[in-house]
Amino acid sequence: MQILRRKLLQRIPFNRVRTFLYLQSCVARRCLYSTKNVPDVGQPTPASHPQFLKEGEITPGITSEEYILRRKRLLEILPDKSLAIVAAAPVKMMTDVVPYTYRPDADYLYITGCQQPGGVAVLGHEFGLCMFMPETRPHDVIWQGQIAGVDAALDTFKAEQSYPMNKLHKILPDMIRSSSKLFHNKQTALPTYMDLEAFQKAASIGIVKDLSVYTHEARLIKSPAELGLLRDSASIACQALLQTMLHSKTFPCEARLSAKVEYECKMRGAQRMAFNPVVGGGPNGSVIHYSRNDQKVQDGDLVLIDIGCELHGYVSDLTRTWPPCGRFSPVHEELYDLILETNKECLDLCKPGTSIRQIHNYSV
Repeated sequence: MQILRRKLLQRIPFNRVRTFLYLQSCVARRCLYSTKNVPDVGQPTPASHPQFLKEGEITPGITSEEYILRRKRLLEILPDKSLAIVAAAPVKMMTDVVPYTYRPDADYLYITGCQQPGGVAVLGHEFGLCMFMPETRPHDVIWQGQIAGVDAALDTFKAEQSYPMNKLHKILPDMIRSSSKLFHNKQTALPTYMDLEAFQKAASIGIVKDLSVYTHEARLIKSPAELGLLRDSASIACQALLQTMLHSKTFPCEARLSAKVEYECKMRGAQRMAFNPVVGGGPNGSVIHYSRNDQKVQDGDLVLIDIGCELHGYVSDLTRTWPPCGRFSPVHEELYDLILETNKECLDLCKPGTSIRQIHNYSV
């Protein structure tokens, strides 16, 4: 690299060399300054990723005040003297050594803003939010990077209390014994707390319930910030699908169309797809959760794409059907017009007091 640098400098006039070296030193100083004293908590923060987060936000678009209000609202709808335990989603493995890309549990993310595995959040009327956080090990940092610990729980996620995970077996039992009802997220339940004697005793007398009834109620009405993220997620998916439609005539292949729409979503800022894209040509389009995406779309057939993307925890879902060859047949046109008219009538039914089930039943 040094030899290449010297050869390049030899070809540049002296005055330009001085300018180049000056700019290089400025960039170096700026880089050193920009990374100095910025703590790494295992996920983006306004200090480490100002291109993603504004000051005061824990996750893009959602402020610390909104997370605090969410927790207060959840505690308000929980019975008096109850305790809620929500564990982070576990890491799922593709092979014995290769993990899948991590996605946080929706309820854990909703109340904490923490996008990382290994933690347990506890909500109580007396103490607010208490987070038990995983301990950092040098081996894990080398392989996976920094993770949020006790300090991040207090400073970044604004928990009222936080302890390392190795203190859970000493602290959580007293919390459980002092509560009259116990709720937990069954989807992410861990032996770490379920094997505690206090939890086992509470379960034996029937006071352990599923928390999802309450978290789903709390998440039902979206805030203006959440609505903005939902609209952005839908906009990304729409733009990606339009680009894929333009691409489909040149490459009428399910696999390529699936790759194209995922690429376009991620290039516009989506973290991942909301689900595996359904790309079905011809009769494959009638398989509701078709996922093979391995067939060539035949000339004259329609292709159906059912996709959605996830943007900072908020997902979209849309479906479009079109002819890659560019023209509908008379039969396809008639069917398209029928579905479009049904769609418009269903939109007219979207009014307060009408349930999704009623609209669905009308459509079929």
